[in-house]
Amino acid sequence: MSHKPGFFKRLKALELSQKQLFALCLCQRMFPNYQLFSELSEFGDSKVLDTVLNLLWQSQYDKKLKLNIDIYLQRLEDNTPEPEDFDAYGVFPALDAVVAITTLLGAIQGKLEEDLINISKLSSSTVANYIEATCDQELSESDLDDYVFGHEVMQEEKSIQGQLLEVIEDNPRITADFVKALRKELVTDAISNIGISATTSG
Repeated sequence: MSHKPGFFKRLKALELSQKQLFALCLCQRMFPNYQLFSELSEFGDSKVLDTVLNLLWQSQYDKKLKLNIDIYLQRLEDNTPEPEDFDAYGVFPALDAVVAITTLLGAIQGKLEEDLINISKLSSSTVANYIEATCDQELSESDLDDYVFGHEVMQEEKSIQGQLLEVIEDNPRITADFVKALRKELVTDAISNIGISATTSG
C-alpha cells in the first residue's frame, strides 16, 4: 500500500498541533534505531532522547508544561554521532533519529510547519537508505528505485505513515486520552521504521 494521492497535501492541511503530533509519532518510531546503535557502539545516551520524547508526548496535552527547548537541543547535540567516527552502518539511522527529534523541537520553538512535514520525508529516507545498504544485488539506478519503493519495509513505512495520518485526521481534537493511547501503541509495539526492536527497561 503506498501513500494515497495527495498524502502531503493532506499532511499540510492538518492544524499545527496535529502536524506536531504526527511528527512526534514518527520520531518515536525512529528512536529504537538510536537505542540499538548506542548500545552496540557505546556512544551517546539513549535516555536523553527518551526523556525528550516523553516530555514532547506530555506537552501535547499538558499545555502548562513548558519545555526548555534550548537545553534539550544542546543535550541532543552532545549525543549526536558523527558518521565518519564509526564503521557501522547503524550510525546513519541513529543520526536520522537525533536529527528528527532535533527538527521537531526546533519546529515547535519556531512554529515551522514545513520542518514538521520534512520529518515524514526524513523517516522515509532512513528506510530507503537502509534498503539500499542491505541490497546485495547489482542494480541500475532506475531498477534500484523500483527495488527500494517495492520493498516490504518501504511498503510498511508508507502504510504506517498513512494510518497515522488517517487517525490524526479523524481526531482533530487532541485530548490527553487520544495522545496517551497513540503513544502507548507506538511504545508497546517498539519496532522502528527499519524493523529494529527497542529494548524496554524494567
